Amino acid sequence: MSQKKKTQFKILTPPEDLSEIKHKIWKFQIAKVRKVLVLFVLIFLAVCGTILMLDNQTYTRARTASQYPGGRTGSGNYARFADGIVRYNRDGVVFLDRKNEEQWIQSAQIQNPVISVRDRAFAVADNGGNTILVFTEEGLKGEIETTLPIEKIAVSDQGIVTAVLRNESSPEIISYDAVGNILVEQQAAMGSTGYPVAIEMSDDGNTLAAGYLYIDGASVKSRVVYYNFGETGQEKKDNIVASDDYDDTVMAEIFFMGDDRSVVVGDDRFVIYRGKDVPEKEKEIELDQEIQSVFHSDRYIGFILLNQEKSGYELRLYNRLGEQVISRDISGTYSNVKLDGDEVIMYDGSRCCIITAAGIIKFEGDINVEALEIFKAPGLNRYYVMSVDELRVIYLTK
Repeated sequence: MSQKKKTQFKILTPPEDLSEIKHKIWKFQIAKVRKVLVLFVLIFLAVCGTILMLDNQTYTRARTASQYPGGRTGSGNYARFADGIVRYNRDGVVFLDRKNEEQWIQSAQIQNPVISVRDRAFAVADNGGNTILVFTEEGLKGEIETTLPIEKIAVSDQGIVTAVLRNESSPEIISYDAVGNILVEQQAAMGSTGYPVAIEMSDDGNTLAAGYLYIDGASVKSRVVYYNFGETGQEKKDNIVASDDYDDTVMAEIFFMGDDRSVVVGDDRFVIYRGKDVPEKEKEIELDQEIQSVFHSDRYIGFILLNQEKSGYELRLYNRLGEQVISRDISGTYSNVKLDGDEVIMYDGSRCCIITAAGIIKFEGDINVEALEIFKAPGLNRYYVMSVDELRVIYLTK
């Protein structure tokens, strides 16, 4: 009688509940995802830590990464605009890309050129003359001829230009579109309104802020006036939606910070206004040191103050809420001070000092080129430096 052959295989019966298998598969997948996430987080933290370490170090030398000679040389002023650089002088305006190549040239006779720059438009005027040129990144957008000498200008992103025109007893504040049509005209009477010493426009061109100086008896006073040319200001007399007076101070500078805030700076204080259509005073901060210069971005308000109790100067930075961010003593004087991102860049000739918003002196030394304009370049610790005859990219090192 033959015997049945034994086998090593066993027949498994399926579990009564498949949920147990699904649960094990789910746990396995979760474990894999956790491992990937942990690895990703570790890599992310390592990269961020390296960037923070390099960004917050102090550097002592500046080396050249690349150089771009200009097609033509000559004296002039420079301003950063869009993805390039504007050169303007008595002979006209040139727009350069970031390899110092001319994109377009606008010839003009401008005896004393001044510039006002926004994100999408800029204007160059002949201070004391009668010509205003309005530009976009593509070139000339329009030309404005005024009937009176120009004292100050402000431009919006749409190319709307407001100018203070000199007149002996009653200067005029006139807003033009880019091709010279008059949009709004304001007469500034010395006896009532005062003399306009500062103007600025909002990004959309709907709001004009003006600072006036007037004498009340033996006292010098300032008046800050906001005009709205949209629907909000149509029902108001002279389009005035807000007005405040300040005693014993000269409110000589005004700028907007984004859509909802503007700042008025006097000789001993600054005031933050909030609101797009009807600005209201939000905060007034008195300063205990003499102001040497003012600079700003959409995030920060900066001052170089003269130290009264010790030698040198103080760099003080506030955020857009009026809260002090840093206070840092600095040595030496710089003719140019600007904010670029989270950094304060100061330069004078070939001397340069860069201080972060955290108060760290990132660089202080000689950059080996006479700088007419400096701003950040792509990459870590890299900067564009514009000189008379070339555009240079430098990088900071130990």
